[in-house]
Amino acid sequence: METTPIFFCRTARYARTMTPGDLRVALFSGNYNYVRDGANQALNLLVGHLLARGVTMRVYSPTIPEPAFPPTGDLVDVPAVPVPGGRGEYKIARGLPARPRADLARYAPNLVHVSAPEFLGHAAISWAKKRNIPTVASLHTRFETYPRFYGLGFLEKPAIKILTRFYNRVDQVLVPSPGMGDLLRDWGVTSPIGIWSRGINHDRFNPGRRDLAWRRALGLADDEVAVSFLGRLVLEKGLGIFADVIGELRRRGVKHRVLVIGEGPARGWFTERVPEAVFTGFLSGDDLGRAVAGMDIFFMPSVTETFGNVTTEAMAAGVPVVAARATGAIDLVQEGVTGFLVPPTDIVAYADAIQRLVEDAPLRKAAGEAGHSAARPYVWEKVNEAVLTQYLALMERRDG
Repeated sequence: METTPIFFCRTARYARTMTPGDLRVALFSGNYNYVRDGANQALNLLVGHLLARGVTMRVYSPTIPEPAFPPTGDLVDVPAVPVPGGRGEYKIARGLPARPRADLARYAPNLVHVSAPEFLGHAAISWAKKRNIPTVASLHTRFETYPRFYGLGFLEKPAIKILTRFYNRVDQVLVPSPGMGDLLRDWGVTSPIGIWSRGINHDRFNPGRRDLAWRRALGLADDEVAVSFLGRLVLEKGLGIFADVIGELRRRGVKHRVLVIGEGPARGWFTERVPEAVFTGFLSGDDLGRAVAGMDIFFMPSVTETFGNVTTEAMAAGVPVVAARATGAIDLVQEGVTGFLVPPTDIVAYADAIQRLVEDAPLRKAAGEAGHSAARPYVWEKVNEAVLTQYLALMERRDG
């Protein structure tokens, strides 16, 4: 039986144990539930776990009248404006306005957790620092890579400087993988860095969910190898590389089908680039589990991942992975065992790896089985309990 770590909260007159019930956490998110993505799925699961452990939680985020899913815990709206540049589905708060600031003061947290390096996150950190309240920042997305996908690559170095400053302002940084910790250290982040990994719903994502009838309904024959994309259809997920690689496979005459699971603003662009693809649209719940198990090869050329929830879901479903040799995948994919890692822009090398898996069914089967085994340790309860442990350790360091 696992026990909760015991820490001591010291004052000038006495010392007592610090427990989960002593924590009053204010969590700040740029998108807690209005558009579904991997980051806010993780945040909602974390809040649910912490509430169950007795932690008092309050979440501050922009909201919309009809969000993608109901929020977990108490959610306070932060006024925000649409993100410019054709990405108006996302909102950005221009700081911490009077109404949520007053709510925050009444709530009186003793720990502030920020999950995005934007204006709201900076304002929340400044608010906490003025009151000597401990701060935690979790890293979910490699925002510094985004400009390169929109013709603004010259902004990447300035973005890294801004992000480094952001993470150096907090008392603790939580990253989802060791590779991300190494990257932050290379940037010059000196704040303590801990791991908040990610979990998998193993009942939903497993080989037993494979449904040949579902595939046939999409026009995929039982013996056809589906090279698949899974995720939000946005350019920063590497859709251009994906399309170029499919074109190379087509040029070589490699027999395959393309299965795309997901939805997003770049769907029209992607459809033009890969017109032969079968698009399922957005799927969730057990429908998503069935679709993932219906893939034969998971192809993830994204370099923006900090962990790669979709990669572990594919592995859990027994699907071999071909991914960019970048943060996230490098900590998950075992080269030549569960799949292959490829230099991020090497079209020929991607095509070589996929062709090898397409044409070698025993290798494909072995890699899928190895991935299924490798994914077993990723359990939400364990990884979220690690966050609570690090919260309590931070409180002791600050009180010590």
